[in-house]
Formats: sequence, structure tokens, C-alpha cells
Amino acid sequence: MSDTTRTLPALRRLSYAVGHFLNDLCASMWFTYLLVFYHSVLGFQNSYAGVLLLIGQIADAISTPLVGYESDRTPGCGNYGKRKTWHLVGTLSVMLSFAFIFNQCLGCDSFTPQWVSLIYFVPFIIVFQFGWAATQISHLSLIPELVTCEHAKVELTAYRYSFTVIANITVYAVAFLLFHVHAGEGGDPLGEALGPEDMPVFRNLALIVLGIGAFFSLLFHLGTTERKAEGGGGDRDEEEEDERGERRPLLPRPKPTSPLLQWKCWLRQPSFYQVALLYMSTRLIVNLSQTYISMYLINTLGLPKNYIATIPLVMYLSGFISSFIMKPVSKLIGKCLTYFVGLLLILAFSSWVLLDTSMGQQVYGAAMLLGAGSATLLVISLSMTADLIADQTQSGAFVYGAMSFTDKFANGAAVMVIQSLHPCHTRNCCPACVWFYHYIMVIVTGGVAIIAALALCSILIWPIKIRTRATPIISEDEPTVN
Repeated sequence: MSDTTRTLPALRRLSYAVGHFLNDLCASMWFTYLLVFYHSVLGFQNSYAGVLLLIGQIADAISTPLVGYESDRTPGCGNYGKRKTWHLVGTLSVMLSFAFIFNQCLGCDSFTPQWVSLIYFVPFIIVFQFGWAATQISHLSLIPELVTCEHAKVELTAYRYSFTVIANITVYAVAFLLFHVHAGEGGDPLGEALGPEDMPVFRNLALIVLGIGAFFSLLFHLGTTERKAEGGGGDRDEEEEDERGERRPLLPRPKPTSPLLQWKCWLRQPSFYQVALLYMSTRLIVNLSQTYISMYLINTLGLPKNYIATIPLVMYLSGFISSFIMKPVSKLIGKCLTYFVGLLLILAFSSWVLLDTSMGQQVYGAAMLLGAGSATLLVISLSMTADLIADQTQSGAFVYGAMSFTDKFANGAAVMVIQSLHPCHTRNCCPACVWFYHYIMVIVTGGVAIIAALALCSILIWPIKIRTRATPIISEDEPTVN
């Protein structure tokens, strides 16, 4: 098997895949429990809780392209590698800030104005989102550098998403146990609504998440070797690189691929915007459904509070199973049709929620559809982004950063709009909330799925490719031959 098509050894695939585990654990808590924690536990107004999430998303949206740009142009710390250096910076930032987000404001009490608490949490959220962005972009940027074979990228992305699912399963399983332990120690019964007495559950969950995530981040840094050469991908041993270097001619051979693109040259590529719309729509479906599923379960379906752990757990178990069949299915029918299958699953979930207003235990079946559909969309959209980058790894981090910018900004804006439309402002939900969250779940899944379908149609009509002009667009950093 040639160097350009070989995949990574299994151990190195696993060590790479766990590099985003800390991020995934924190993201699971962020999207699933942030609004619930600040509104139902801390008693923040809906608009204040929305502002905190919006600030986090804006901070992430700004950080991602900036980190992507700097990650592409900086050499890294010594021989450690530029991607792994940024990954380490991001990991430390997350570790130092996340525990403060899911805890009571230090020095605050029931008489502290909410705007004071809001100001207290903002710096920690900004540092966390910067660290999250640095870790995400550096980790994604390694995919086209480690492998170049199309199906190897799908496989590596599927491995990565499998651990994303495991991370979410871990969060929800631990949350389920903490709720039961808290109830057994004298806390409110599981059937009661969330309140200030549940503060220890979320605080302990955040600390456990950080401990587990730090361990897997260490495994990533010990087991993943970043290739030093620029451009192209594929797994190559250092000895093979040295041998080819000795046989390399003085004058380089003509490049069979497209010229190296600067970051700003991507802005003139139509495929860049096609993939950005697809990725943004995918993330809106995944993140908004994760954000509002807890509110939907408690306020619309009237289920006990431990369901905010069990239902997301079912979602991600089904996503975990579907991630294993992603590679053979995409190889058999193609990525676009695989993505379309994921859209059908999301639309099936949306229709089920719309037509069944009191599904009760049937919510487990709907959760399975949502989990499998979300996993399919996310894996394929990330794989399409890797296809867009192809051998343009010198600016790959910028592309991932730009994609994430659209994702974070759209998510933050959507949450703020939804929170501003909320019918009540107190911790106790009014009867209007029942229908509010019912229709929100329909819109953030089925409605956004229609936008994703339009983006997919544009890719079917105009396939993903880099369109060059008559005058080649060469990177300023590309070496010249004297």
C-alpha cells in the first residue's frame, strides 16, 4: 500500500481519537445543561442565561478563525509540533476555567443581583471557549495531515466521533448516578423539579469531567506524533522521510495537485461556502437539539429530572452504534447519500415530536432516531470539510476555524432569539412553556434539516473541488527554488 493511501495503525488512531475527549465532555455539559443550570438551579432569567451562552458562542466564533490562522503560520513550541502545541494551550485553558462555570459565584448569595453574577461568569466562559476552540481546531487540523486517503479520513473522523459519543455517554451516565446519589443523601426526590438544592450535582459533574478529560488528553499527547513536513498527508515513518529526502532531486517535480492556497484565497472558493452552510446546518441541528432536549423533557413532557440524563444517554448510544457503520455505508453509497439518510432520520424525529404531543415512554424511540441522525450528519459533514481541504494542509486550520465560526455564531444567535421569545422569565415554568418547547424541538431539527438539504443539493450539483484561475494562487509561505 502506498504512503499516500495507507491508514494509521490502530493504536495511533485511538490515541488521536481521544485527543478531543476533554472538549467533548465539556461540550456535552455546556450544550445540555448550561441553560438548565443557570435558569433552573441558579434562578437566572431566561434572557440572562441566553446572554451567557451567546457570549460563549461569540468568544468561540472569534477564537476559532484566529486560532486557525495562527496555528497555520506559527511553528509551534520547539520540536513539539504546531498543532499539538495549540492543543496543549487549549487543554490548559479549559482545565483552569470550566469548573467555575458550573458552580455558584464565589462570595454570592441569594441577595446578590443577577447582573453581578453574570459579570463574574463572563471571564471564565471566555477563557473556556478560547481553550475549547484552540483544542478543537488543532485536533481537526491533524486529520488531513495524518491521512490523505478519502476513506481513511472518514475512518479517522468516525473514530473521533465515536469517542465524542463515548464522552457524552460518560457525562449522562455520571449525571444519572449523581442525581440518584444526591436523592439518597437527602436531596429532593427524582420526580421533583430542578432547583438550588441540585447545585452539588452539577459542581461534582464538572470536576469529574475535568479529571477524566485530563487523563485522555495526556494519552493523546503521548501517543500522537505530528508530521513536520508541510502540505500533503498520509502516515509516514521518520526513517522513510529521511530516505526520500536523500533521494529528492535538487529541482522539485511539477506538483500534480492544485497550488497551495493562502487563507484569504479560500474566500474566493465557492465550495468553501457550500461546505460552510452544510457544516453550520449540521451543528445547529446537533447543538440546538442537545441544548433544548432537557427543557422539552421537563417542561413539555413533564418527565422526572433524571430523564435529562437518561434520554441524552439513549441518543448518544444510538449515535455510537451508527458511527461504526459510517465508513462502509459511505463507501457503498457515497457521502452525499449517507448524509441524506441522516437527514431522513432527523425529519422522522421532528415529525414524531410534532404529531405526538404526549409520547411518554415513546420518547426513547424518538431519541434513538435523533441520536443516529445527528451522528450521521456530523461525521459526514466533517469528512466533507476534510475533502475540501484535501492536500491544502498548510491552511487547513483556517478552514476548520472558519467553519466553526459560522457554527458558533449561528448557534449563539439562535439561542438568544429563542430565549428572547420565551413566554416566562421566572424559574417556575408557566403553561405556555409546554407548547413553546414542543415547537422549538420541531423547528431546530426539522426546520434546520430543510436548510441542510438545500446545502446538500448544491454540493450534488456543484461537487466539492478547488477551482483555480489562470494565474496560480501560491501561498506566501511556500519556499522558492534558488
